[in-house]
Amino acid sequence: LQLQIEQLSSRNPTAKYHGILQAVQCIFREEGLTAFWKGHVPAQFLSIGFGAVQFMAFESLTELVHKVTSFNTRDSFVHLVCGGLAACTATVAVQPVDTLRTRFAAQGEPKIYPNLRHAVVTMYQKEGPRTFYRGLTPTLVAIFPYAGLQFFFYNILQKFSKYVIPAETKNGASVKNLVCGSCAGVISKSLTYPLDVVKKRLQVGGFEHARAAFGQVRTYGGLLDCMRQIMREEGPGGFFKGLSPSLLKAAFSTGLIFFWYELFCSLLCAMKSPENTKRKEG
Repeated sequence: LQLQIEQLSSRNPTAKYHGILQAVQCIFREEGLTAFWKGHVPAQFLSIGFGAVQFMAFESLTELVHKVTSFNTRDSFVHLVCGGLAACTATVAVQPVDTLRTRFAAQGEPKIYPNLRHAVVTMYQKEGPRTFYRGLTPTLVAIFPYAGLQFFFYNILQKFSKYVIPAETKNGASVKNLVCGSCAGVISKSLTYPLDVVKKRLQVGGFEHARAAFGQVRTYGGLLDCMRQIMREEGPGGFFKGLSPSLLKAAFSTGLIFFWYELFCSLLCAMKSPENTKRKEG
C-alpha cells in the first residue's frame, strides 16, 4: 500500500489495492500464501540486529547520562533523547538488511531475486555498495523521533499505570508492559508515519522494473524530490498510505518488544540476586 502511486480506492479502476482485506485477498489469489512472508529472512536479521544494538546503545547512553550529568535517567526526556540516538545507531548498523527486506517484499512475479545471496550479489554488481543505504536519510530523520517517542511514551505510560494499578502482581506487570508498549508504538508510528512512506519509496529506487505489474512507478532524486512528487501527484493522503496495517504492526511488535525486554531483564536480575548467589554457593 505504501508503494502504490494510484489512490487506494475501489473507485479508481487503475488501483491494484484498495484496503487491507482486498489487498490480502488479492495477494493470496495472485501470489499464494507464502507471499505474506516475502523478505522474512532479512526481516529476522533486521529484528535481531536492530533490537540488540538499540537496547545495548540505550542502556549505555542512559548509564552515561547518569555518570556525567545531573539528569535523572528515569526522566521521560532522557528516554526520548537516548532512545532516539540508540535507534539511529541501530539503523546505520542494519540499514542494508532493511533495504533487502523491502526489495524482497516489493518484487512481483517472476521474482528478480530468488534468494538472499543472489540479491546481495546482484545489487552490489549492478548498483554498487551505496544502494544498500538507499533511504538512509529519511530513515534517520524518522527513526530518531519514532524510537525516541516510543521510549518517551512508554516511560510516561508506565508512570501513569502506577496510579491506575497501584498494587500489581507479576502477571499484571507483564500485561502492563505489553499494553504500554503497544500504545507507545501506535502513538509514535502515527506521528512519524509520512517519513516511513518516503523511506520505502526510496529503497525500491533502481528496482522499478520489478514493480511494473503493480501499477505506476516513479523515480525519485532524493528525500525532498520524493516528498514533492508525492504531494503533487497524490496529495497529503499519499503520505499516509498503508497507515492501518502499519499501526496494527506497531501495536503488536512494539508491545511484544517491550514485554520480552522487561521480562528478560527481570529474569537476569533475579538470577543475579543475592538469594540466588547464596543458593549457588550453598
